[in-house]
Amino acid sequence: MILRELCADLVYMLGSRGDLDTDIRNVVSSSHEKHENGLFFCIVGARFDGHAFAQEAIDNGCVALVVERYLPFDVPQILVSDGRAAMARICAAFYGYPARKMRMCAITGTKGKTTTSYMFKSIIEAAGYKCGLIGTTGTLIGTKKIASHLTTPDPVELQKTLREMADAGVEYVGMEVSAHAIDMKRLDGMTFDVACYTNLSQDHLDYFENMERYFETKKSFIVGQQCRNVTLNADEETVEKIIPDLKVPFITYGISANADLFARDIEITENGVSFNMCLHNTQAFSVHLVMTGMFNVYNALAAASLAMVLGIDAEDVRKGLENIQSVPGRIEMLQTGTPYKIILDYSHSPDALKNILKTVREFAKGRVIALFGCGGDRDHQKRPIMGKIGGQLADYCVLTSDNPRSEDPMQILNAIEEGIKPLGKPYTVIENRKEAIRYAMNMAQEGDIIVLAGKGHETYQEIMGVKRPFDEKQVVQEILREMKA
Repeated sequence: MILRELCADLVYMLGSRGDLDTDIRNVVSSSHEKHENGLFFCIVGARFDGHAFAQEAIDNGCVALVVERYLPFDVPQILVSDGRAAMARICAAFYGYPARKMRMCAITGTKGKTTTSYMFKSIIEAAGYKCGLIGTTGTLIGTKKIASHLTTPDPVELQKTLREMADAGVEYVGMEVSAHAIDMKRLDGMTFDVACYTNLSQDHLDYFENMERYFETKKSFIVGQQCRNVTLNADEETVEKIIPDLKVPFITYGISANADLFARDIEITENGVSFNMCLHNTQAFSVHLVMTGMFNVYNALAAASLAMVLGIDAEDVRKGLENIQSVPGRIEMLQTGTPYKIILDYSHSPDALKNILKTVREFAKGRVIALFGCGGDRDHQKRPIMGKIGGQLADYCVLTSDNPRSEDPMQILNAIEEGIKPLGKPYTVIENRKEAIRYAMNMAQEGDIIVLAGKGHETYQEIMGVKRPFDEKQVVQEILREMKA
């Protein structure tokens, strides 16, 4: 594609140098990779300035640059006021604006995005349409899975993925939208047919610094001009700060509040949850989810609200919700053949840990054994909070490593201990996660439930900048074999 055409509608463009008729065959965000006729984006980040890597990008095949300041290189340069936003729009143009060919649905909030997106996909497929999914566990194009390391990919990967979806005949896309992606303008210029706001609780304060900025970032997406319709969790207290600023149609969903779409007669067991779903007190139908927990009632309502705004009928909503058996790493019951149960869950924030432990407490016949840690190089404030939650809601806690990243694992564990120690509840600290799991399994008795919290779908552990293979499903099976030997 010709560089001039890529920048034809670029609102952030301030000027240019060089030949704008240069042929561009790749859009590039990494200077390390080799690309023929690439256009490299010099993004200014918190730790690195992409302008410093322009020469490397040119050496690796890039023939033009998008810059926030002109550089002393003899290649065409597009000068922009906002590199990140410009990248989002140029990448969309390069791949032919694929999002415009599908019905785009966004899910944002602290918790529930992944499960809601899987439920939404199941509903859309029950209605007979092909659905794509983009989120924390990766990308799904129908049944084809593509790995991704970000909840919301950067514009190069995102627009390439959307192009592949459109070419594969995908009609609907369910997409998790993270606060990081909103703040970094990865979605700039995109329009969504409907967006859902699930909830807000403490997370990512290492990046956003305080809850107000975290909330305002998510709100900016919901009330901005990118969403044609909105659905909101009426039981989430921050919603009252969003509704007055909405300029598009919206509906609410919930359990305790006076919502447009609501659930009643909820029955929770270890085998799932049953409830009646009602819309405007006119449509009503029963739903039985295989996945348990009150939070999955909310996730089901969120997914249903998105589908109903898009015109999917109630029977397909019910069928889609009941078809879904599990979501990777979300309250996932492992097959162990033991007198105790092991549940895998991604809960890595205070509210998520509280939800999973309260849910398990409702049906546990014996003790609840919570195994968890906190990620390194992330929000330090939540560590003692999670320790306190574990001590309050579990009968026994095993504190261990999550992804320590570049931090000393014991420093992280000491911070978690600050929260649990004053409670006087039994716990142990075992830094090695596999040995911690082994300890929990050895101490478990009939009727107990072990909750492996924090890793969920992840198949690695990041230690000192290196991602090492660590799939808890496999680890549990290895320990079971060793225990039987």
